[in-house]
Amino acid sequence: MAKIKKLHPDEFEQECTTVWSFKRRGNWATHNSKYRGNWAPEVVRNLIVRYSDENDFLLDPMIGGGTTAIECKLLNRNLLALDINPNAIELTKNALDFECDYNPRIRVELNDARDLSILKDESIDFILNHPPYVDIIKYSEKKIEQDLSNIHDLEKFCDEIEKVAKEFYRVLKKDKYCAILIGDTRRKKMYQPLAFMVMQRFLKVGFELKEDIIKHQHNCRATGFWVNKSKEANFLLIMHEHLFVFKKLDD
Repeated sequence: MAKIKKLHPDEFEQECTTVWSFKRRGNWATHNSKYRGNWAPEVVRNLIVRYSDENDFLLDPMIGGGTTAIECKLLNRNLLALDINPNAIELTKNALDFECDYNPRIRVELNDARDLSILKDESIDFILNHPPYVDIIKYSEKKIEQDLSNIHDLEKFCDEIEKVAKEFYRVLKKDKYCAILIGDTRRKKMYQPLAFMVMQRFLKVGFELKEDIIKHQHNCRATGFWVNKSKEANFLLIMHEHLFVFKKLDD
């Protein structure tokens, strides 16, 4: 059982605008920033508080380092935490090894987000998803063939994300929400709007766009090398992500 200094952040105020900025990476419970590409706990906490209720059943199909699982345990939400990478499964199980006031049902399993056949139609109250941004960070270094982080081609990546979106739409209850944090990239110094490409795929499968939140990226590796490169090659460093909140309407 992990020894932790505190269970909750010293200060937490629910966000009420479409621009979010969190400098800290989570200094409560078992949160840490060692897992590359994990999302800020404040993002997850804000989403959970705004779009779900206690005892709801949530889904994070790309659990990564376990951020969503930790917050669900602290906030008394049931969760199905999935990932295609066994390392992420192990990290998440370790991250849940602490005591708190609640004991919700949290299942952690190895699974591909493109196939959620373990879930019934319209069985989930809220979905949180922080997928890889194509192959910017290779989480499995091609050891796992189906890992989305091994895909370099943008259109191919979006084709696979569309499969994920279809499954999200199927398992989400009507009038409920799905949140996805996704960033953009560059190819040959030209801006590639990956986030909007992904957004279009979610709209294509039937979701409606509830919110487009701009998240300021902190702690990026904007070292002296990249700052100088930006000036020399005349391109700007990308320091924001899009946090889309989709809704499945009751037709």
